[in-house]
Amino acid sequence: MKKYFQFEKNKTNYRTEFIAGLTTFLAMAYILFVNPSTLALDGIEQLPEGVTRIDKGAVFTATALSAAIGTLVMGLFAKYPIALAPGMGLNAFFAYTVVLGFGIPWETALAGVLASGLIFIVLTVTGLRQTIINAIPPNLKLAVGAGIGLYIAFIGFQNAGIVENSDATLVQLGNILEPTTLLAVFGIFISVIFLALGFQGGIFYGMILTAVAGMVTGLIAAPAALGDVVSPAPSLAPTFGEAFLHLDDIFTMQMLGVILTFLFVDFFDTAGTLVAVASQAGFMKDNKLPRAGRALFSDSAATVAGAVMGTSTTTSYIESTAGVGAGGRTGFTSVVTALFFLLALFFSPLLGIITAEVTAPALIIVGVLMASSLRAIEWDQFEIAVPAFLVITAMPLTYSIATGIAMGFIFYPLTMALKGRVKEIHPIMYGLFVIFILYFIFLA
Repeated sequence: MKKYFQFEKNKTNYRTEFIAGLTTFLAMAYILFVNPSTLALDGIEQLPEGVTRIDKGAVFTATALSAAIGTLVMGLFAKYPIALAPGMGLNAFFAYTVVLGFGIPWETALAGVLASGLIFIVLTVTGLRQTIINAIPPNLKLAVGAGIGLYIAFIGFQNAGIVENSDATLVQLGNILEPTTLLAVFGIFISVIFLALGFQGGIFYGMILTAVAGMVTGLIAAPAALGDVVSPAPSLAPTFGEAFLHLDDIFTMQMLGVILTFLFVDFFDTAGTLVAVASQAGFMKDNKLPRAGRALFSDSAATVAGAVMGTSTTTSYIESTAGVGAGGRTGFTSVVTALFFLLALFFSPLLGIITAEVTAPALIIVGVLMASSLRAIEWDQFEIAVPAFLVITAMPLTYSIATGIAMGFIFYPLTMALKGRVKEIHPIMYGLFVIFILYFIFLA
């Protein structure tokens, strides 16, 4: 094992790698509860006609298994200390835009995720994935990340009851003194305290303490016995294989836009995470990532596996930097993280305790972390600022990641051309310009 992961070359050992793997797991364990809550549309009472709610227990199992499989492949095949799980942002797009907004059944949405994963594998094997990533301007990549952060935070504020509907102004401040809203506000405060003090698993710890506070105050039903906390993993039967059964339903212009959004967002997420983690660990050589193809393939394979089991796009997690910060330098770190995700399968009853008010602070805090990319955008260049601003603001205001991306990608070639920077526009961007104009025509 030491020889396979090159412990001596990477100056590490079993103890360090184990602690790093555990650290990464704790930093991202919140996804085990946030993802099922998001995909099941917790807090949304009225669903579109013909649309049913996905089984929450099955999504929990799919989340844990896809994270374990993806992380294990990354560790054993790519040999990087990078963990994977269903991505924040893409799960919100899946639930709130595709299912709730477009009225597309979750089964068809899963088929879209599966299609995007299969396309990913083809693009990765042929090397086209890297070409497309390089074609997207860095400023727009940063804008997409920041926009998704604001979008996720907005959903968190809604779920917490801090923001509510208004017929006069669309949105307004909710009743802060509502007990469940106060519970969510407590969760925000406690999570901020943990993270400000440097606790790597701050979001997860914040959720646990918020749930405990909810049980103490009677807002959340406390488990009566050990069986209400530990039990066999929920069945995958309600979601397993549904993506295959509904592949015929994805051949529409609307689903094309959905699949393209899954592709674009995962492009940015994975590329940004790989570079960030590799740079922190010192893996980059001549500004290039060794075994990049293997890492990208691991990500693609995890998306396919997750879609088949019943969850949204699986992607590399920036929380992996927590494990690297704890000393993780090899794929053995990922193996340890994967084993913890498998162990988590037996704690599904906690889904009944982790309510929308408990997960809302996690959404808001993740939004804060994602919005940090705003600082790197070149705002002093008007031709850059306009498309970036449209991407960022349109996502939360239109309640759609796809719409935000479309607006920015349409304006980018226009503003760049008007500024005489035509040579800097990659031909692929012109293709996306046409695709997104057709997207808006179809929506109209």
